[in-house]
Amino acid sequence: MEKRGFDKDLALLLALAAAKLIFHVATNGQYGFHRDELQFLSDARRLDWGFVAYPPLTPFLGRIEWELFGASLAGFRFFPALAQSIVFVVAGLMTRRLGGGRAAMLLAAFAIALAPVSLSGSALFMYVTFDFLWFVLLAYFVVCRIESGDARWWLAIGAMVGLGMMTKYTAAFFAAGLVAGVVLTPLRADLRSKWLWCGVALSLLIFLPNLVWQFRHDFVTLDMLKQIHARDVRIGRADGFWLEQLYIASNFVTVPLWLLGLWFVFVTEAGRRWRILGWMALVPFVILVAARGRGYYAAPLYPMLLAAGAVQLQAFIDSMRAPTWRRGAWAASFVIVLCGAIMLRICLPLVPVNSPAWARVNELNGDFREELGWPELAREVARIRDGLTAEERTQTGIWASNYGEAGALDLYGPQYGLPQAWSAANSFWLRGPYGPTPQNMIVVGADRKDLDQPCTTVELVGHTSNEAKVENEETKWHADIFLCRGVRKPLEELWPKLAEFM
Repeated sequence: MEKRGFDKDLALLLALAAAKLIFHVATNGQYGFHRDELQFLSDARRLDWGFVAYPPLTPFLGRIEWELFGASLAGFRFFPALAQSIVFVVAGLMTRRLGGGRAAMLLAAFAIALAPVSLSGSALFMYVTFDFLWFVLLAYFVVCRIESGDARWWLAIGAMVGLGMMTKYTAAFFAAGLVAGVVLTPLRADLRSKWLWCGVALSLLIFLPNLVWQFRHDFVTLDMLKQIHARDVRIGRADGFWLEQLYIASNFVTVPLWLLGLWFVFVTEAGRRWRILGWMALVPFVILVAARGRGYYAAPLYPMLLAAGAVQLQAFIDSMRAPTWRRGAWAASFVIVLCGAIMLRICLPLVPVNSPAWARVNELNGDFREELGWPELAREVARIRDGLTAEERTQTGIWASNYGEAGALDLYGPQYGLPQAWSAANSFWLRGPYGPTPQNMIVVGADRKDLDQPCTTVELVGHTSNEAKVENEETKWHADIFLCRGVRKPLEELWPKLAEFM
């Protein structure tokens, strides 16, 4: 039997990916949990086959991390960091299968790792992180199918489609790109292969439990998505879609590389074999434009184009006659890509709060300020509760108006002996009502004018804040905490109409 030699390229990718992972684990403990992470944490501790805001896979991964690391911030973000390190390795391997050498592999891997969505996905526990991973793996397995000629790769492709749908529903757009790519390229011959249809069956089997859950809950997520999309369009969140492709979905310095990748797969004879990658990018992109999606939704489309671009760049550099020119061209390419490392300070939790650079970073990345103030919120609610008489405390509940507040009180409240907070936000609403209606409510996140009707009397009793004194959504828009005495109607009767999707 022939022995395989040591794979130096793979070893190098793994070493760099391990260094990347260690870097993120070491730096991910700054600030605090993001409001979205608090929602995932709450859902992770109440696992189901579906949730109002998203499919169940991300909370399931969150549950594993909760069991392993508890409330450790860096621990909860370990899987996101690991996922993006895997992306780094897969990007290099995909480039090699497309025909790239070591320099092209490294260039593509670094270009993808420096994309803002990948950077942020290494430092926040979000479904975007895992959605990004599944599509990169899907593209890699498609390349494996073409390069190897083995139709059994459709099982791996189908698994990635299924995992994508169990992570984020926009995976359906990516699946549409895959279907179009098969029909429009020689891979349509696989429509006669049992392995392709086995892959389709596997993807449906993986997604089936969530589909059943949606059916049993009247497809509540569709209602939520309609409301969220209408809100995003109304307030202009989709207006910057095209521009955000240059600095959020991809890194501005790597734009020429993925454009080169598009040219490679659609124009060159060498790239004709890989044309399906172009359709897998263009079809979802057109759907997102037509649907007025947000800019970062398209981020998973770029890694395969960057890999293809690195291969075409290698072909161009190899065509140079002078070795010195070739080395210089590769050096210049790496310098350009590494210039994108400026995004590290913007996308990663590296800058101390209120340091000289904080104001600028906070201006460019609004996620960081939403990681501040959650323990203080629970402490303030506990202070208000403790100021009540013993009789009032037994008759008083807590109302949280959004999922960040509900998640924070769910996580930090038990250490102060606070009761389960009531909330009508997303899956908090689906799990309610939470028992008999309390006579009084400590209300977080509501406007004063909205409390006159449901309450007999309303008293301002506290304020949200954070120790860093940074203005964020809570301190700016939900600063007041009220004590609502004499809840007029049982919440159990009102519950079906109280749902707040956000």
